[in-house]
Amino acid sequence: MIEQLTNDDDRGQVGIGTLIVFIAMVLVAAIAAGVLINTAGFLQSSAEQTGQESQEQVTNRLQVLSSTGEKTDLSADNEIGRVALTTTKAPGADDIDLEEVTVQWVDSSETYNLVYSDDGSVPDSADGTFSTQPFKDNDDSSPVINSPDDRIDMIINLGDDATGGAPGYLEEGETATLRITTSSGTATTERLVVPESLSGTSATNL
Repeated sequence: MIEQLTNDDDRGQVGIGTLIVFIAMVLVAAIAAGVLINTAGFLQSSAEQTGQESQEQVTNRLQVLSSTGEKTDLSADNEIGRVALTTTKAPGADDIDLEEVTVQWVDSSETYNLVYSDDGSVPDSADGTFSTQPFKDNDDSSPVINSPDDRIDMIINLGDDATGGAPGYLEEGETATLRITTSSGTATTERLVVPESLSGTSATNL
């Protein structure tokens, strides 16, 4: 009697192998999907942070409403010895701390880097300082501008080598450019122009 041979065992082995390969493919796809999801989340967070920083650099701007120059006891009759910039925050800006603001002063002779100081002491990293003086600050937040109604003066005392001041006095007809940068990196440029004659005046608009 001839025994009939079948391949049922072979079929079972093929089915198990296919199942194993299928499960392996599913696991690999799941791992890959997890990596892609994590990467997408990281990129989204980075994009949001970059967008927020870019928005802050555009909106968190200090606005200069006016600039005045005054003669001082040490300055000559044809020189400005002190500059006052009346500032507020631009529309849509967050609170601006003037202690974190830096000023780059450029005139015909040199460039000076100015930082905030409430006692006039000049740190080694700067060439000079400025101070603040509020004249409209309902909640006493100075030197932080936290309201569009706040008005705070940035005071820059000028001088020369003899008085230890930096920058030097501004003479009649002289100009200077100020680049005011907030802690978020937003810069405001202000140009000061001294009138051709200061005779008979103690203060003038610049």
